[in-house]
Amino acid sequence: MPAQIIQTNNTPFNKIAIDPVTLDIIENALRNARIEMDATLVRTAMSPGIREQGDAFPLIADHTGKMIVGQFGSFIGGFLDNFEGTLEDGDMIFLSDPYSCAGAVSHSNDWLVLLPVFKDGRLIAFTSMFGHQSDIGGKVVGSMPINARSIFEEGVRIPPVKIWKKGEYNDDLMKLVMHQTRKPDWCQADLNALIASCRVAARRVIEMAARFGDDVYISATQELLARNHRAMKSLIAMAIGEEPVSFEDYICDDGMGAGPYKIKCTMWREGEKVVLDFAGTDPQSQASINFLLNENMFKMFFGIYMIMVFDPQILFNDGFYDLIDVRIPDGSLLKPKFPAALSGRTHALGRIFDILGGLLGQKTPEFLNAAGFSSSPHVFYSGNDKKGDWFQLFQIGFGGIPGRPMGDGPDGHSLWPGFTNVPNEFLERYFPLLIERYETEPDSGGAGLHRGGNGIHMTYRFLAAGTISIHDDRWFVPPWGVNGGEPGKRARKILEKADGTSQIIGNKVEDVHVEEGDQLHFITWGGGGWGDALDRDPALVGKEIVQGLVTVEGAKAYGVIANANGVVDADATETLRSRLRQERGELPLFNYGPGIETLRANCKAETGLKAPVQPVWTTLEAAE
Repeated sequence: MPAQIIQTNNTPFNKIAIDPVTLDIIENALRNARIEMDATLVRTAMSPGIREQGDAFPLIADHTGKMIVGQFGSFIGGFLDNFEGTLEDGDMIFLSDPYSCAGAVSHSNDWLVLLPVFKDGRLIAFTSMFGHQSDIGGKVVGSMPINARSIFEEGVRIPPVKIWKKGEYNDDLMKLVMHQTRKPDWCQADLNALIASCRVAARRVIEMAARFGDDVYISATQELLARNHRAMKSLIAMAIGEEPVSFEDYICDDGMGAGPYKIKCTMWREGEKVVLDFAGTDPQSQASINFLLNENMFKMFFGIYMIMVFDPQILFNDGFYDLIDVRIPDGSLLKPKFPAALSGRTHALGRIFDILGGLLGQKTPEFLNAAGFSSSPHVFYSGNDKKGDWFQLFQIGFGGIPGRPMGDGPDGHSLWPGFTNVPNEFLERYFPLLIERYETEPDSGGAGLHRGGNGIHMTYRFLAAGTISIHDDRWFVPPWGVNGGEPGKRARKILEKADGTSQIIGNKVEDVHVEEGDQLHFITWGGGGWGDALDRDPALVGKEIVQGLVTVEGAKAYGVIANANGVVDADATETLRSRLRQERGELPLFNYGPGIETLRANCKAETGLKAPVQPVWTTLEAAE
């Protein structure tokens, strides 16, 4: 049965006509409240993943649970429909189990708090935030085992429970949860930061309602939702046709030797609605790369992508959800059946954005983005330092952002625009390591009129023996280019031992032993290029040689002949470009690079790693 909202004042809200100035003030006050949530979080959290990198996501919803400002879209409607309990003033919900909230959080490391906001006895809003915890127990340090066969191997699972009930804190619950983690100090601080962030936003909402009146505030939130609905309705009619278009991309492997795994989506418009159907996506994996994709979350991804490409001024919220029909097959990689493992879902999450770009650009190639969001690389390092104290690091790495219609892709950026890197000084202060190198990987971005962003080459020198784990992708299937642009280069990882020997290691590996003095070269993928590389300004290519973004040899992919000082030989460049134009065929809309079987055949020679084998499912799994 649905949740029961306990109100001491059941007077319905009156709908009020909102003038543009008042609407603008309330809209921007809500935006600022969201920013204040983030600021509160980073000032009070302790783990590097949240405090330094910002791996947390806020939400402010209206009184029905629809997101007004935020990032991932609201899960609250589904939660209210399935939570068998009451919600009243002084309550706060705490959860982390993806299966208990239909994937609103997509792996158990994400801890979520939800605060219903009451004013004068009436529910007027919800605030919520979730953040990635660096460790929640389980079989490996960091709680993200690559080879997990079920979610039970991935650490503590928290169903929706009341961390606060009628204003009283559930201290026994917290003792039980913190007992499961290897870093209870970090987790407790981070959870307190999530709670404080929600309370700050609730305070701002109550202040707004007190200033303008409850009816005005509620009416303004409904107008913001309605405005978004009108805008998205127009964008969908403009950008999406009735003829179905399909796109597919791949996760390279599952870390256990099988891959690639296909994600496919077909899109078309029916009247004013857009349909996004993931039929043809591979069945769920036995490993942890499954992604329990919440339909509302994907609707928000779609909306964000549409807005950022076609009209960035629009405030995205949940107002347009009835315009989108998302269909995800049960038992697939994107809707695995309980208790499938989920901790490595970040690769599929990243690939969703590449697929959206491939779908939305087919009707309007001038708005097309290349591939390159792709993944969110992780590195783990743990052990005991020379004093015998336990340490563990979880860090998110960055890669190349794709070439875009408006210009080059940023070099070494995060999948999520709001993420920041962990400062090298922080790493060296709190962990037994040195950062020997942190720079762009030249030529890793795909060549194009607009260059794909370069990946990052980061070198860790370990000062204490321990173990490392790596979660990354795009090492087998490269990020594709568009409108004639070239694919980006693939990721690779090299472990250089203290004795001078080195070995190429996989991009999904667990518990690799390292000794003092060993170095890890953590090299990420580049973004695909956009447009014809032979149309790029030769002087710009020469400048990028000086900046270390392109090499002298790499400049030839742009048909540019230049020296190490970036001085371009104009005559030689014109000759080379003329020859390249004559030799090549028609430029493709999508340049995927070699096909899968060619990649398999050349994998060992090109990457130093054994090619993944084609996943095999039972007839029943494939049918489902």
